[in-house]
Amino acid sequence: MLQTSIAGSLPRPDWLAEPETLKGAWKLSGQALEDGKRKAAADWLRHQEDAGIQIVTNGEVFRTHFVHGFLEGLTGIDWQQMTRMGIRNNRYELDVPTVVGPLSRPAAVHLDEVRFSRAQTKAQFKFTLPGPMTICDTIADGYYGSRPKMALAFADILNAEAKELEAAGVDVIQFDEPAFNVFMTEVKDWGIEALHRAIDGLKCTTAVHICYGYGIQANLDWKKSLGSEWRQYEEIFPALNGSRIDQISLECAGSNVPLSLLRLLPDKQLMVGAIQVTGDRVESPAEVVATLRAAAEHVELERILPCTNCGMAPIAYDAALGKLQALGAGAELLRQGRRS
Repeated sequence: MLQTSIAGSLPRPDWLAEPETLKGAWKLSGQALEDGKRKAAADWLRHQEDAGIQIVTNGEVFRTHFVHGFLEGLTGIDWQQMTRMGIRNNRYELDVPTVVGPLSRPAAVHLDEVRFSRAQTKAQFKFTLPGPMTICDTIADGYYGSRPKMALAFADILNAEAKELEAAGVDVIQFDEPAFNVFMTEVKDWGIEALHRAIDGLKCTTAVHICYGYGIQANLDWKKSLGSEWRQYEEIFPALNGSRIDQISLECAGSNVPLSLLRLLPDKQLMVGAIQVTGDRVESPAEVVATLRAAAEHVELERILPCTNCGMAPIAYDAALGKLQALGAGAELLRQGRRS
């Protein structure tokens, strides 16, 4: 009960990459970079186990970005033809690469890092991939002519990748879809269909991570504009409950999401975010317990997976480590309380 996990990313150490920023530049190159990535992954796997995290990840430390780290292994994308594009319904703008031809995956993108990471731990191992809708909101389309069509092309490629990772020993494959709480109509029209294409034939546990974004300033400013209650999930949770995905995330710590929305997912395991992903403070185990207990007022404790709200790549290494320790300790306190 209360199997702990994290949403995905963890900070890359400051000797490996520029710290406390998204897409921080690598500080090493060549074989030293590859060795450094492996050391960083092994360190985080050990830290998670020591903290009592039971479903571990490699922290995405092999990638500079959760979407582009996958796209770099595909063909049909021009990384020199950068297009200025609004991200998450124009929440902010970025220069992004452009799809210029049929997408293909010449070889597995993440297989080597998964084999390495799997060999480092006996714990359940989760690997995260970007979801089709979020990919389409992070890259420009100069070929397919419609987001749904491009999303299904990405979904087929993601499915082929996921099957290889499953065969390499991944226990949970999670698709990251922060775009789901922005394009609610599209989620129901084609977003879930694309997810189903991505998980087709998988036997491992499948998850979708939906969130209000990293703890970066653009997202913090956007959250302030959403009012005292964030009810975006209310529109999509019934459709997600009817999907074939096993686990769904919801950030509960320090958010304005009404926890009653958990009741809209009666048939799913729920990754309950009990740790905020801003680096200004580290939660106490007691705060984690309080968040989990609040969620348990709306859903059976047996379906709760204590988790972080989102990835922690942009915060300080020591802060992320403290948050992992608080998450593991808080979940254990609640387990002990249930036993006594």
